[in-house]
Amino acid sequence: MAEVIFYEHPVALNRAEHKDLRLKSVPNMKFAMNTHSVPLTTVEFGLAARDLLIVFAGTDAASAGPIALLGLRQNENLYVDAAGQWAPNTYVPAFVRRYPFVLAEKPEGQPGGDFAVFLDESFEGFNATDGQRLFNEDGTDTELLKNAVGFLTEFQQNIDRTRTFMQYLVKHDLLEARNVQLHKGEPESGRGITLNGLFMVNEEKLRALDEKVVHELMREGVMAWIYAHLLSLNNIDRLARRLDEREQAESAAPRN
Repeated sequence: MAEVIFYEHPVALNRAEHKDLRLKSVPNMKFAMNTHSVPLTTVEFGLAARDLLIVFAGTDAASAGPIALLGLRQNENLYVDAAGQWAPNTYVPAFVRRYPFVLAEKPEGQPGGDFAVFLDESFEGFNATDGQRLFNEDGTDTELLKNAVGFLTEFQQNIDRTRTFMQYLVKHDLLEARNVQLHKGEPESGRGITLNGLFMVNEEKLRALDEKVVHELMREGVMAWIYAHLLSLNNIDRLARRLDEREQAESAAPRN
């Protein structure tokens, strides 16, 4: 299964095996604590750009996709605290919000559509006695499950739109590889972080596009998403401040 960050034991949702399964609310996002980036769809760019750094990651421009950078160290999400609480008044990507459900491609040859609903059986909110049921007594979907599947379906559609957006960027050679360097403390201290494997839109190439191409990109919504990405780059400083605060808290914590 692709993109199964968070999911420790993903299994296909089954009406017989999961007929009595319930989902109770879990007031934390500890499952996302160790993830420093997640995929982002273009329809999220406008809201995400206020709080998060939107860049593109991949082995090359042709394979790159948009991500929300959530941390500057491996396995660390600077937007989730030690109690598993997401930073208040800060955008939560749909990739995170869809958990503990996910759509995954069916094995070749299985009947039905291309995708099946999976769930993470290890999620602490699943049980047989407490919370909302996934299936009614007659085996039909409850409103909870209908809403979850609807969200997954919409998310998948937005992934397809995002692929089209990336095709425009590659077609017009707008992406460039960038290494982001952050200095920590005084510049002469030599302390810093370098982020590799990232791509960003080249503003000079963007300004050099001819009028016909610009009109096409505006009509398709591509230009608005590009500018949201560019505006989000200012959030690198906010992310660095979050890291500083995390490191200060770590330094102040008593050692056993």
